[in-house]
Amino acid sequence: MELTTRVLFGSLQHILPILLTIVLGFAVILYAKNKHESIQIQVFKLLGVFVSGVMVVFHGYQISKGGYSLQTDLPLFLCSFMALFIVLFTATRRFVLFEFLVFWVIIGTTQGVITPEIEVGFPSFDYFRYWVVHLGLILIIAYAIVVFKMKPNLKSVVKSFIGLQVYLLILMGINKLLDANYGYLNQKPKSATILDYFGEWPTYVITAQLILIPAFFLIYFPFFLVSKKNKNAVN
Repeated sequence: MELTTRVLFGSLQHILPILLTIVLGFAVILYAKNKHESIQIQVFKLLGVFVSGVMVVFHGYQISKGGYSLQTDLPLFLCSFMALFIVLFTATRRFVLFEFLVFWVIIGTTQGVITPEIEVGFPSFDYFRYWVVHLGLILIIAYAIVVFKMKPNLKSVVKSFIGLQVYLLILMGINKLLDANYGYLNQKPKSATILDYFGEWPTYVITAQLILIPAFFLIYFPFFLVSKKNKNAVN
């Protein structure tokens, strides 16, 4: 089958994976909620193995083709990095990992889902890898919240924001060493993104970090309301 060009916003290749994942996600979570905890844990682990496994196989495939570039192909963009190691969270269900991931995943994947950055569309391996990463991460976090009832607290907001800054500082060092642009810290992506409204470099980098603070609190707000409601119900 002939590979298509860049995936366009609003196209069938853009919308269909999202709709399918919503349906699949509801089905998986509803199934797990009514099962014994051991089954819930097994399903959670399988989700992590699948997402991380796709990342490992994809990069192995890219290396086998030759021409793998340290400047552009390493899994260092936030969503790729999380997808590679999400299996650690699904295997351990450690709350400290959830504290970081719940904010990183929602912030990191939302942009990618709304404005996909896919050079070659269906049925390329990269097309499937892209959607498994972005939508798979969201499904895993939704599963943790609904099935395991994990909820971040106010300290989680601070931890996650500081952790992200550390990650970005490390990424800046890697970019300098490899003359790369991981995290789009040196140049905005080619496709239209929200970064286009934040000016040129380095203004858009600084603005994006400042916006993260209220964005993290906005993500936390529904959890705060639920927690407050539960406390009032108990009292």
